Amino acid sequence: MSYRIDTNCIHAGYTPGNGDPRVVPIVQSTTYTYDSSEAMGDLFDLKAEGFFYTRLGNPTLDAVEKKIAALEGGVGALLTSSGQAASLIAVLNICHAGDHVVASNAIYGGTFNLIYKTMQEMGIDSTFVAPGCSREELEAAFRPNTKCVFAETLSNPSLVVTDLELFAEESHAHGVPLIVDNTFPTPINCRPFEFGADIVTHSTTKYMDGHAVQVGGVIVDSGNFDWKNGKFPMFTEPDESYHGIVYAEQFGKAAYITKARTHLMRDLGAQAAPQNAFLLNLGLETLALRMERHCKNAQAVAEYLEKNNKVAWVNYPGLASSPYHELAKKYMPNGTCGVISFGVKGGREAAMRFMDNLKMASVVTHVADLRTCVLHPASTTHRQLTDEQLKEAGIGADMIRLSVGIENIADILEDLTQALEHA
Repeated sequence: MSYRIDTNCIHAGYTPGNGDPRVVPIVQSTTYTYDSSEAMGDLFDLKAEGFFYTRLGNPTLDAVEKKIAALEGGVGALLTSSGQAASLIAVLNICHAGDHVVASNAIYGGTFNLIYKTMQEMGIDSTFVAPGCSREELEAAFRPNTKCVFAETLSNPSLVVTDLELFAEESHAHGVPLIVDNTFPTPINCRPFEFGADIVTHSTTKYMDGHAVQVGGVIVDSGNFDWKNGKFPMFTEPDESYHGIVYAEQFGKAAYITKARTHLMRDLGAQAAPQNAFLLNLGLETLALRMERHCKNAQAVAEYLEKNNKVAWVNYPGLASSPYHELAKKYMPNGTCGVISFGVKGGREAAMRFMDNLKMASVVTHVADLRTCVLHPASTTHRQLTDEQLKEAGIGADMIRLSVGIENIADILEDLTQALEHA
């Protein structure tokens, strides 16, 4: 039976049998027993499916991976130990030293630094483009050795909406996949595969968890990209570490996610813990409900801030004044997320006074959970960027990132009002 997405938040990935636990159980075991050496050997040779070591697979992780794949509409998913690990493995699964990545310059600061610095040190070059660039500007960023394009559906924290269809069309015209970080909208508000994206990543630490109790990430494979187009020999030539297996032949549409698990996760070991997967699943069960409330509250807060004479500017795609409003209606018609960026008149000093005077909202290095919280990106999450890079990413010294929670909207507005009076 086919269910709608909010029902899948609860039921997808795990169907208990007669007498089984109703809730996905925590399988806190590193290893699994089999009746014969041959059965175990078949698992190691990828000839059979099953669990043999938790770094590569675990029943708790498996259930949650299947749920997230169902929510995004993909053929498979891989949980990782963090959102950063998901971004790293997603790219390294297809990029080697000497290859090139095209990426949005408005992505999360940690991801920007991963591509700009760490991958550069690994021999993977990169070119950054504005997410609102023209087709001609995007076209000019590609090179013969480009292997993927990386963007965010809704950028953190500048809230730029990427034109997914444009990025997908240009990626495919050059024979490479589009990787999209869909953390902020979640699959409740945007399903990038429906607009041509090939691979989706998330920091599950954010809305998917929703309670700030676990750090994690996930990679989801659409199963739609043609890995046999001649640009990706890692899928069409034998992998000698698995006795000559050819991923595209043996695993078909699931070639990408299978290689990510059996090759990259095997060697990098950035797996999620069963306990964290269990906690993540609890968050996923209420994801649809929470996203509805986050978006409703954020819209009210954005409209309030836009009318407040202490506020210099507000950026929220749900506002008609946002330059991304039309794209948001196209890709996220039911809402974007609960995050708003805005500036207080008086610059950095006024922003700091505002944040220090909040009572209910917290100043934390986190975003996108059920509690309202704030952060100053230029001095925290993006402080490793140069002034020029901050400007390109749309992050000013006065920017405040406000993550609107699911508390009563009247309490949120009262807290903002009294804090702005001190700004």
